[in-house]
Amino acid sequence: MTKVFKRIYTYKFLLPAAIVYIVIFIVPTVMSFFFSLTRWTLQDWDFIGLQNFRTFFEEPSLTIGFKNTLIYAAVTSSMKVVFGLLLGVFLTGKIRTKSYLRSVVFFPTLVSTIAVGIAFSMMMHPTMGLLNQALAQLGIEGPDWLGDTRIALLSVAFVDIWKGVGLATVIFIAGIMAIPEEYHEALQIDGGNAWNKFWNIIVPLSRPATNAVIILSFIGGLRSFDLIWSMTKGGPGFATDVIASIIYKQYQGGFYGLATAGNVILFLFVTAIVYPLSRYLTRTEVDL
Repeated sequence: MTKVFKRIYTYKFLLPAAIVYIVIFIVPTVMSFFFSLTRWTLQDWDFIGLQNFRTFFEEPSLTIGFKNTLIYAAVTSSMKVVFGLLLGVFLTGKIRTKSYLRSVVFFPTLVSTIAVGIAFSMMMHPTMGLLNQALAQLGIEGPDWLGDTRIALLSVAFVDIWKGVGLATVIFIAGIMAIPEEYHEALQIDGGNAWNKFWNIIVPLSRPATNAVIILSFIGGLRSFDLIWSMTKGGPGFATDVIASIIYKQYQGGFYGLATAGNVILFLFVTAIVYPLSRYLTRTEVDL
Protein backbone atom coordinates (compact mmCIF):
# COMPACT_ATOMS: atom_id res chain seq x y z
CA MET A 1 0.00 0.00 0.00
CA THR A 2 2.85 2.33 0.84
CA LYS A 3 4.50 1.68 -2.53
CA VAL A 4 1.25 2.42 -4.36
CA PHE A 5 0.83 5.65 -2.40
CA LYS A 6 4.40 6.72 -3.21
CA ARG A 7 3.84 5.98 -6.91
CA ILE A 8 0.61 8.02 -6.99
CA TYR A 9 2.34 10.80 -5.07
CA THR A 10 5.15 10.84 -7.66
CA TYR A 11 2.72 10.91 -10.57
CA LYS A 12 1.01 13.97 -9.10
CA PHE A 13 4.22 15.91 -9.62
CA LEU A 14 4.54 14.61 -13.19
CA LEU A 15 0.93 15.34 -14.10
CA PRO A 16 1.27 19.12 -14.79
CA ALA A 17 4.25 18.56 -17.09
CA ALA A 18 2.44 15.69 -18.82
CA ILE A 19 -0.63 17.86 -19.44
CA VAL A 20 1.49 20.67 -20.91
CA TYR A 21 3.37 18.17 -23.11
CA ILE A 22 0.16 16.58 -24.39
CA VAL A 23 -1.56 19.90 -25.09
CA ILE A 24 1.43 21.64 -26.70
CA PHE A 25 3.07 18.72 -28.55
CA ILE A 26 0.99 15.54 -28.80
CA VAL A 27 -2.36 17.11 -29.75
CA PRO A 28 -0.95 19.48 -32.45
CA THR A 29 1.13 16.63 -33.89
CA VAL A 30 -1.86 14.31 -34.20
CA MET A 31 -3.96 17.14 -35.68
CA SER A 32 -1.21 17.91 -38.20
CA PHE A 33 -1.12 14.30 -39.38
CA PHE A 34 -4.91 14.30 -39.75
CA PHE A 35 -5.23 17.65 -41.54
CA SER A 36 -2.40 16.69 -43.91
CA LEU A 37 -4.91 14.23 -45.36
CA THR A 38 -7.53 16.92 -45.94
CA ARG A 39 -8.21 20.03 -47.98
CA TRP A 40 -9.07 22.47 -45.21
CA THR A 41 -9.83 26.10 -44.55
CA LEU A 42 -10.68 27.95 -41.35
CA GLN A 43 -14.36 27.02 -41.86
CA ASP A 44 -14.42 23.39 -43.06
CA TRP A 45 -12.37 20.47 -44.39
CA ASP A 46 -12.65 17.62 -46.92
CA PHE A 47 -10.82 14.32 -46.59
CA ILE A 48 -8.70 13.67 -49.71
CA GLY A 49 -6.27 10.98 -48.52
CA LEU A 50 -2.68 11.17 -49.76
CA GLN A 51 -3.36 13.68 -52.52
CA ASN A 52 -1.58 16.48 -50.62
CA PHE A 53 1.58 14.41 -50.35
CA ARG A 54 1.54 13.54 -54.05
CA THR A 55 1.05 17.20 -54.94
CA PHE A 56 3.80 18.34 -52.57
CA PHE A 57 6.33 15.96 -54.09
CA GLU A 58 5.47 17.36 -57.52
CA GLU A 59 6.59 20.83 -56.40
CA PRO A 60 9.20 21.99 -58.98
CA SER A 61 11.58 23.47 -56.40
CA LEU A 62 11.35 20.57 -53.93
CA THR A 63 14.54 18.85 -55.09
CA ILE A 64 16.45 22.12 -54.75
CA GLY A 65 14.81 22.66 -51.35
CA PHE A 66 15.96 19.28 -50.03
CA LYS A 67 19.50 19.85 -51.34
CA ASN A 68 19.71 23.36 -49.91
CA THR A 69 18.34 22.18 -46.56
CA LEU A 70 20.99 19.48 -46.23
CA ILE A 71 23.81 21.81 -47.35
CA TYR A 72 22.66 24.56 -45.00
CA ALA A 73 22.36 22.18 -42.02
CA ALA A 74 25.73 20.54 -42.69
CA VAL A 75 27.62 23.83 -43.11
CA THR A 76 26.08 25.61 -40.11
CA SER A 77 26.35 22.67 -37.70
CA SER A 78 29.95 21.80 -38.65
CA MET A 79 31.15 25.40 -38.39
CA LYS A 80 29.39 25.90 -35.05
CA VAL A 81 31.21 22.85 -33.73
CA VAL A 82 34.61 24.07 -34.97
CA PHE A 83 34.29 27.70 -33.87
CA GLY A 84 32.40 26.80 -30.68
CA LEU A 85 35.13 24.37 -29.63
CA LEU A 86 37.95 26.82 -30.39
CA LEU A 87 36.20 29.65 -28.55
CA GLY A 88 35.38 27.30 -25.67
CA VAL A 89 39.04 26.37 -25.30
CA PHE A 90 40.08 30.02 -25.49
CA LEU A 91 37.46 31.20 -22.98
CA THR A 92 38.36 28.52 -20.44
CA GLY A 93 42.03 29.46 -20.56
CA LYS A 94 43.92 31.81 -18.30
CA ILE A 95 42.76 35.16 -19.65
CA ARG A 96 41.77 38.07 -17.43
CA THR A 97 38.70 39.24 -19.35
CA LYS A 98 37.12 35.85 -20.09
CA SER A 99 33.85 36.66 -18.26
CA TYR A 100 33.37 39.76 -20.41
CA LEU A 101 34.35 37.93 -23.59
CA ARG A 102 31.91 35.13 -22.82
CA SER A 103 29.13 37.70 -22.63
CA VAL A 104 30.21 39.23 -25.93
CA VAL A 105 30.30 35.86 -27.68
CA PHE A 106 26.87 34.85 -26.32
CA PHE A 107 25.17 38.20 -27.05
CA PRO A 108 24.17 37.47 -30.70
CA THR A 109 22.15 34.48 -29.50
CA LEU A 110 19.86 36.85 -27.58
CA VAL A 111 19.10 39.10 -30.57
CA SER A 112 15.93 38.52 -32.60
CA THR A 113 16.58 36.37 -35.66
CA ILE A 114 14.44 38.63 -37.84
CA ALA A 115 16.37 41.70 -36.65
CA VAL A 116 19.68 39.95 -37.41
CA GLY A 117 18.43 38.99 -40.87
CA ILE A 118 17.33 42.53 -41.72
CA ALA A 119 20.56 44.05 -40.39
CA PHE A 120 22.82 41.69 -42.32
CA SER A 121 20.77 41.98 -45.52
CA MET A 122 21.52 45.72 -45.41
CA MET A 123 25.18 45.11 -44.56
CA MET A 124 25.44 42.72 -47.52
CA HIS A 125 23.88 45.12 -50.03
CA PRO A 126 26.06 45.00 -53.19
CA THR A 127 26.63 48.76 -53.44
CA MET A 128 25.64 50.42 -50.16
CA GLY A 129 26.39 47.58 -47.78
CA LEU A 130 29.04 47.94 -45.08
CA LEU A 131 30.88 44.76 -46.12
CA ASN A 132 31.43 45.77 -49.73
CA GLN A 133 32.30 49.34 -48.75
CA ALA A 134 34.97 47.97 -46.40
CA LEU A 135 36.32 45.72 -49.16
CA ALA A 136 36.35 48.70 -51.55
CA GLN A 137 38.67 50.54 -49.16
CA LEU A 138 41.10 47.65 -49.63
CA GLY A 139 40.74 47.77 -53.41
CA ILE A 140 38.61 44.63 -53.58
CA GLU A 141 35.33 44.47 -55.46
CA GLY A 142 32.83 42.75 -53.19
CA PRO A 143 30.34 40.22 -54.54
CA ASP A 144 26.57 40.41 -54.51
CA TRP A 145 26.30 38.39 -51.33
CA LEU A 146 22.57 37.69 -51.49
CA GLY A 147 21.98 38.20 -55.21
CA ASP A 148 24.52 35.72 -56.58
CA THR A 149 23.02 32.23 -56.83
CA ARG A 150 26.43 30.66 -56.21
CA ILE A 151 27.05 32.20 -52.78
CA ALA A 152 23.65 33.35 -51.51
CA LEU A 153 22.99 30.23 -49.43
CA LEU A 154 26.49 30.29 -47.92
CA SER A 155 26.09 33.99 -47.12
CA VAL A 156 22.96 33.28 -45.09
CA ALA A 157 24.70 30.29 -43.48
CA PHE A 158 27.54 32.62 -42.39
CA VAL A 159 25.03 34.83 -40.57
CA ASP A 160 23.46 31.76 -38.95
CA ILE A 161 26.89 30.67 -37.72
CA TRP A 162 27.63 34.13 -36.32
CA LYS A 163 24.34 34.16 -34.44
CA GLY A 164 24.44 30.58 -33.15
CA VAL A 165 28.08 30.06 -32.27
CA GLY A 166 27.55 31.73 -28.88
CA LEU A 167 25.26 28.94 -27.67
CA ALA A 168 27.67 26.32 -29.00
CA THR A 169 30.51 28.04 -27.12
CA VAL A 170 28.58 28.00 -23.84
CA ILE A 171 27.91 24.26 -24.24
CA PHE A 172 31.59 23.61 -24.96
CA ILE A 173 32.67 25.71 -21.98
CA ALA A 174 30.46 23.57 -19.73
CA GLY A 175 31.84 20.39 -21.29
CA ILE A 176 35.47 21.46 -20.95
CA MET A 177 35.05 22.59 -17.35
CA ALA A 178 33.47 19.21 -16.50
CA ILE A 179 36.69 17.36 -17.42
CA PRO A 180 38.32 16.16 -14.17
CA GLU A 181 41.50 18.01 -13.24
CA GLU A 182 43.36 14.70 -12.84
CA TYR A 183 43.68 14.38 -16.62
CA HIS A 184 45.38 17.78 -16.89
CA GLU A 185 47.72 16.96 -14.00
CA ALA A 186 48.69 13.64 -15.61
CA LEU A 187 49.46 15.45 -18.86
CA GLN A 188 51.71 17.93 -17.08
CA ILE A 189 53.59 15.08 -15.40
CA ASP A 190 54.10 13.44 -18.78
CA GLY A 191 55.42 16.72 -20.20
CA GLY A 192 52.57 17.33 -22.63
CA ASN A 193 52.13 20.67 -24.38
CA ALA A 194 49.05 22.73 -25.26
CA TRP A 195 48.43 20.77 -28.45
CA ASN A 196 48.55 17.45 -26.55
CA LYS A 197 46.09 18.86 -24.04
CA PHE A 198 43.71 19.94 -26.80
CA TRP A 199 43.89 16.82 -28.95
CA ASN A 200 44.25 14.08 -26.33
CA ILE A 201 42.12 15.46 -23.49
CA ILE A 202 39.71 18.21 -24.53
CA VAL A 203 38.58 16.79 -27.88
CA PRO A 204 37.76 13.22 -26.71
CA LEU A 205 36.50 14.09 -23.23
CA SER A 206 34.26 16.94 -24.37
CA ARG A 207 32.49 14.57 -26.79
CA PRO A 208 29.10 14.87 -24.99
CA ALA A 209 29.22 18.64 -25.53
CA THR A 210 30.25 18.12 -29.16
CA ASN A 211 27.38 15.72 -29.73
CA ALA A 212 24.90 18.14 -28.16
CA VAL A 213 26.08 20.97 -30.41
CA ILE A 214 25.93 18.75 -33.50
CA ILE A 215 22.38 17.56 -32.79
CA LEU A 216 20.99 20.96 -31.79
CA SER A 217 22.67 22.76 -34.70
CA PHE A 218 21.69 20.12 -37.24
CA ILE A 219 18.05 20.16 -36.15
CA GLY A 220 18.06 23.96 -36.28
CA GLY A 221 19.62 23.90 -39.74
CA LEU A 222 17.11 21.40 -41.11
CA ARG A 223 14.21 23.46 -39.75
CA SER A 224 15.67 26.88 -40.54
CA PHE A 225 13.25 29.40 -41.98
CA ASP A 226 13.09 32.81 -40.29
CA LEU A 227 16.66 33.92 -41.03
CA ILE A 228 16.51 32.75 -44.65
CA TRP A 229 13.12 34.34 -45.24
CA SER A 230 14.10 37.69 -43.70
CA MET A 231 17.26 37.88 -45.82
CA THR A 232 16.36 36.38 -49.22
CA LYS A 233 12.77 34.99 -49.16
CA GLY A 234 14.22 31.92 -50.87
CA GLY A 235 15.79 33.87 -53.73
CA PRO A 236 17.42 34.68 -55.99
CA GLY A 237 15.26 32.22 -57.91
CA PHE A 238 15.29 29.06 -55.80
CA ALA A 239 18.92 29.47 -54.71
CA THR A 240 18.15 29.69 -50.97
CA ASP A 241 14.82 27.88 -50.90
CA VAL A 242 14.68 25.27 -48.15
CA ILE A 243 11.86 22.91 -47.25
CA ALA A 244 10.45 25.28 -44.63
CA SER A 245 10.31 28.22 -47.07
CA ILE A 246 8.54 26.06 -49.65
CA ILE A 247 5.95 25.13 -47.02
CA TYR A 248 5.48 28.78 -46.08
CA LYS A 249 4.86 29.71 -49.70
CA GLN A 250 2.09 27.10 -49.79
CA TYR A 251 0.51 28.70 -46.71
CA GLN A 252 0.75 32.11 -48.38
CA GLY A 253 -1.08 30.73 -51.41
CA GLY A 254 -3.93 29.44 -49.23
CA PHE A 255 -3.07 25.75 -49.75
CA TYR A 256 -3.32 24.90 -46.08
CA GLY A 257 -3.72 21.15 -46.44
CA LEU A 258 -0.78 20.99 -48.84
CA ALA A 259 1.37 23.05 -46.47
CA THR A 260 0.38 20.83 -43.54
CA ALA A 261 1.46 17.79 -45.54
CA GLY A 262 4.76 19.54 -46.13
CA ASN A 263 5.18 20.04 -42.38
CA VAL A 264 4.57 16.34 -41.81
CA ILE A 265 7.16 15.50 -44.46
CA LEU A 266 9.64 17.90 -42.83
CA PHE A 267 8.98 16.32 -39.42
CA LEU A 268 9.60 12.81 -40.79
CA PHE A 269 12.64 14.02 -42.75
CA VAL A 270 14.25 15.58 -39.67
CA THR A 271 13.43 12.53 -37.53
CA ALA A 272 14.84 10.11 -40.11
CA ILE A 273 18.18 11.97 -40.11
CA VAL A 274 18.56 13.08 -36.50
CA TYR A 275 17.45 9.91 -34.67
CA PRO A 276 20.09 7.56 -36.16
CA LEU A 277 22.68 10.34 -35.97
CA SER A 278 21.94 10.81 -32.28
CA ARG A 279 22.17 7.06 -31.61
CA TYR A 280 25.51 6.87 -33.42
CA LEU A 281 27.00 9.89 -31.63
CA THR A 282 25.88 8.58 -28.24
CA ARG A 283 27.73 5.31 -28.82
CA THR A 284 30.96 7.18 -29.55
CA GLU A 285 31.02 9.13 -26.28
CA VAL A 286 33.90 8.58 -23.85
CA ASP A 287 33.04 7.91 -20.20
CA LEU A 288 34.89 10.15 -17.76
